[in-house]
Amino acid sequence: MKHSELFKLIFGLIPVAVLALILLFFFFTFYLPRRRKSNVELAASESTTDPDRIESDCELVHEDLVCFQGGGDLHIPDILDAPGEVIGKSSYGTLYKATLIRDHVDSLVLLRFLRPACSASIKEVISVVNAVGLIRHPNLVPLHAFYVGPRGEKLLVYPFYNRGNLSEFIRDGNAESLKWEIIYKISYGIVKGLDHLHTGLNRQIIHGNLKSKNILLDSNYQPYLSDYGLHLLLNPTAGQEMLKTSAAQGYKAPELIKMKDVNETTDIYSLGVVVLELLTGKEPIDPNPSHSREFYLPDVIRSAILDHQIGDLYHPDLLTDLNSEQKLIAEDRILKLVQLAITCCSPSPSLRPHIKEVLRKLKEIGK
Repeated sequence: MKHSELFKLIFGLIPVAVLALILLFFFFTFYLPRRRKSNVELAASESTTDPDRIESDCELVHEDLVCFQGGGDLHIPDILDAPGEVIGKSSYGTLYKATLIRDHVDSLVLLRFLRPACSASIKEVISVVNAVGLIRHPNLVPLHAFYVGPRGEKLLVYPFYNRGNLSEFIRDGNAESLKWEIIYKISYGIVKGLDHLHTGLNRQIIHGNLKSKNILLDSNYQPYLSDYGLHLLLNPTAGQEMLKTSAAQGYKAPELIKMKDVNETTDIYSLGVVVLELLTGKEPIDPNPSHSREFYLPDVIRSAILDHQIGDLYHPDLLTDLNSEQKLIAEDRILKLVQLAITCCSPSPSLRPHIKEVLRKLKEIGK
């Protein structure tokens, strides 16, 4: 009798145990991921209104994902587990091309990892991220999401552009890079993007590191400025390293000593160098300089203008396949763009044009 009652008790508990296991399975499989997603979405919505709350959340959770427009369906595992390849390295971080796999669909993104030792305080970073994450413009790379990890690591999530950066486009032998229409379109888009950063926001953003490698192209050769305001996410030491690299590559304005002093006129200087790079197909500084003469693109163009060496002002193939009349019109526009670019590269900040003036003159050139 006792054994019979014991068996009944055991058999009666089996369905309860099975039900409990099923409930636990559904809890860990469905409820927790949804809960995490809700926390991420909450952080994203609060990011537009209350940065201090997000900062508090990050400090409490020690790991969080702040999403903006275009990144609302992202989860932390999506980003951390995404297979990727390194496409760029710097003293302050690494750039990855990563593949997100969601609902059996692959999508490419750019992940910029910032080293904890190089980034600013979480309070400063969150303030900048909230400002940059809201920026949307046809010529600016949008920030889709920002991840902060338990060890202070930070990841910025951007869309991927299949034509790569402008530096590669200029130097990869692509015939399209030697067409006036493409050069003008890219120049105009760059200026429009910079104009929005300087004059179109409630809180002005100085790019701080404008160069051809930080301009991405889509399949229609539409340019997108990337890494604008990135210097604001770095501590002073890392910011100086960024400035040192900019100087070594030929984009730094001559008066700029510290990264914290970047301003509209230093951006304008870098803009001029990029446009000259587009027109000539040459790097700002010769990577293989001869001992007899140092090559710096703005100085070379300035000397060519003074010596009336018109053929040295732009790539000779820009006028290929044009008849006499077309060549006259194209060369006139090219020379006007050269003059505008070299004015942007004036050694004196006060002589550099305002971005609105650059945009106005560029529109006139395109007429």
